[in-house]
Amino acid sequence: MRLLIIYILLTIPLVFVGQYSTDYDKNLHVIRDTVEYINQVKESSANELVDIQVAIPEIKLDIRYATANNFTGEVIYNSPDAFVRKPLVTSLKIIQESLKKYGLGLVVFDAYRPYSATVKFYEVYKDTNYVASPWKGSRHNRGAAVDVSLISLETGEEIQMPTGFDNFSEVAHPDYMNLPENVIKNRELLISEMQNHGFRVYPYEWWHFDFIGWEEYSLMDISFEKLRGIGNKK
Repeated sequence: MRLLIIYILLTIPLVFVGQYSTDYDKNLHVIRDTVEYINQVKESSANELVDIQVAIPEIKLDIRYATANNFTGEVIYNSPDAFVRKPLVTSLKIIQESLKKYGLGLVVFDAYRPYSATVKFYEVYKDTNYVASPWKGSRHNRGAAVDVSLISLETGEEIQMPTGFDNFSEVAHPDYMNLPENVIKNRELLISEMQNHGFRVYPYEWWHFDFIGWEEYSLMDISFEKLRGIGNKK
């Protein structure tokens, strides 16, 4: 009997943690059903999640969460894909073309992010200035945000920016000024181009841009594999 009581006392916290971790989205509507997503696309083509690499082949992808080279130290995505809603693709095409006059182009670190990845990020790093709250969901979960930087079209390499991607420090803030002049100019060029074409920079990360009207899109937790499958059926 004594052993049974000890066992119950030890397992109660574990049960609580397990239940708590599945409770994040109880007040959210997160689309996990591909049929519901397809019906939304039928209602409005703006809801379509478009493969950036297919739509704009010249944009470089460096999808960090498909590797261990990210703040979690783990591979989060099964494949290095980047999807965004259709209106974002239109804007990104314009931005990519506009940057050519500087000999530059975009590199994408992340785009649409399934909601389950946001839960994982929060469980690794709970500062919601830098990691979205799973109780609210991320703009990335809506397919309405991108993490980007600039590359030289000549070399294919990223030009100098204030920090690397996923740097959770004050230096990553877009208004941080204790930097070399050329770095400030590079950052301001990126922000200017993005904000001139429908995006707004996030106040804690120079690389994160939310699309104006992101609130119109649903939170999603559909895998890249399923999205590719839907695209291949068209």
